[in-house]
Amino acid sequence: MDTLVVLAGLIIIGAACQWLAWRLKLPAILFLLGSGILFGPVLGWVHPDQTFASLLFPGISLAVAVILFEGALNLRLSELGGLAPVVRRMVSLGTLSSWLILALATHWLMGFVWSVSILFGAVVVVSGPTVIGPILRAARPNPKVSNVLLWESILIDPIGALLAVLVFEAVLAHHGASGLRSALWIFCKIVAAGILLGSLGGQTLGWLLKARWIPDYLQSVVTLGSVFLIFVLANELAPESGLLAVTLMGIWLANLRDVPLENILNFKESLSLLLISILFLLLSARLDLPALEHVILPALGLLLVIQFLAQPIKVLLAYDRELNWRERLLTAWIAPRGIVAAAGAPVYAQQLHNLGYTQADYFVPLTFALIIVTVLLASFTARPLARILGVSEREPHGILIVGANHFAIAIAQRLRDWGFRPLLIDDEFRQIQNARMAGLDTFLGSPVSEAADRKLDLIGYGYLLALSADPARNLIATLRYEPEFGHRYVFSLPDDSTKQTNPRRRIAQRHQRQHLFRENSTAQWLLEKMEQGWQIKSTILTDKFTWMDYQRQFDQGFLPLFLLDSKGKLQIITSKQSELHPNPGDQILALVAPPSKEKTEQSSPPSAA
Repeated sequence: MDTLVVLAGLIIIGAACQWLAWRLKLPAILFLLGSGILFGPVLGWVHPDQTFASLLFPGISLAVAVILFEGALNLRLSELGGLAPVVRRMVSLGTLSSWLILALATHWLMGFVWSVSILFGAVVVVSGPTVIGPILRAARPNPKVSNVLLWESILIDPIGALLAVLVFEAVLAHHGASGLRSALWIFCKIVAAGILLGSLGGQTLGWLLKARWIPDYLQSVVTLGSVFLIFVLANELAPESGLLAVTLMGIWLANLRDVPLENILNFKESLSLLLISILFLLLSARLDLPALEHVILPALGLLLVIQFLAQPIKVLLAYDRELNWRERLLTAWIAPRGIVAAAGAPVYAQQLHNLGYTQADYFVPLTFALIIVTVLLASFTARPLARILGVSEREPHGILIVGANHFAIAIAQRLRDWGFRPLLIDDEFRQIQNARMAGLDTFLGSPVSEAADRKLDLIGYGYLLALSADPARNLIATLRYEPEFGHRYVFSLPDDSTKQTNPRRRIAQRHQRQHLFRENSTAQWLLEKMEQGWQIKSTILTDKFTWMDYQRQFDQGFLPLFLLDSKGKLQIITSKQSELHPNPGDQILALVAPPSKEKTEQSSPPSAA
């Protein structure tokens, strides 16, 4: 098949798999591996080795480097807190114990010779953020479990890669290609080159970004080039040290203060998603189906070893009172294998084949079979187990409200009555004081201040409502917090700028967010209505008091704001919703006009005679 058609097809299929995974709330790797096997060995449409020839594995190496760097950019030491010892022991003692257990199990289940078994154990000891991330998003464990698993998944990838290199060098030494002392020297060079270039690259790039030597529109491109540069330089100094270097570079950069990373994070996340899709499709398209069928049963045996022996022992060795027994049990259960194992297995299999190991033909199929079964198990069981153990995070009930004016305080009080947890943020002390007197949680400061970045704990917060009377502040807040909450959960009051005909005054379309309530419900309009006596009221609909009855009762004027359905799900009404169709059992929160004088007189009880 033509190379251009293959490339376009990979991107289209990858996007479709990612979308399907999003809809079904499952890791995309399942659909990517299935599609790769379908279009590769089953239908014979994709032949990666023929299409990309000598560029295939160098391209895979660069892609893995970008993926690990992007994952490391999300690792902030401040978020780890007292869990650092747990992670440290998991990626040291835990990795060693898992490696030895997997090597023994592989030798027993597959009958591999000891050198191949030990190398296989080193290759599959890694998990990886590409599979852990989607599983955590679906399972929603509490922050402790999430942080431990995420940090371990990112740090163990370069460590596992180093371990595999050391073992392979020992295999070469056993064959007489080099001595054991030479293998240890190579390992030390890899560690030294990775640490030196990773920290130097992170510090240099951070300084350039902080000093604004790189314009915003070039930050992502320069960062990508820097990752490639550090990766290649490290591998030139010491082969296989590049993954360690780019991982440390990402962690170093993420923990520097006052470095603007927003543009880089957004770009790298999209790029990593694309690269992950292409990698899994290509690697699974190279599989040998008869060999894959041959190793399914041993892979299931290895799955049992991982779930009931290797992973529990790893967590036991990392024991710390920061985690209770329920959190440790869930941590020990989630153990999928990911992209570094998938990318490394074909390389070592080829080299083992060149050394005369006939068992190398099953090295790659066994790796992919293990990836499939571990990801399947974690995907379908992590969420129910987290709920059973009581360590799952509840659906986000926190609502961050920008602005603490009279309208915002009234909204926050009603949402609190509905069981939500509003937090008002404003830099005007008088307004914050009013909110505190109403018994509401507050934060005194700008929503985009350094203090807000450091002190605001947004775990459990799922919505942003920009209700400030200052349109510029609302815009800045929505731009700042959209990466935290997602576009669908960021809302802002409209302002008059959307009606501007002059393009120099009208806000660009890409900066506009979902407008609350209706297009003319600006902060000024809402506050004026409240001064005129309009009130925010919550009303529950029933079979006897329907939506039609509600509209007739408040025909003097009302503005629907929020709906809470009978299952407790919040619906935030936006300007794009033309009609509402609430059902009996739903509660409606609306800004209601004061009753007319005539209605007041009609509803007043008759005076005593």
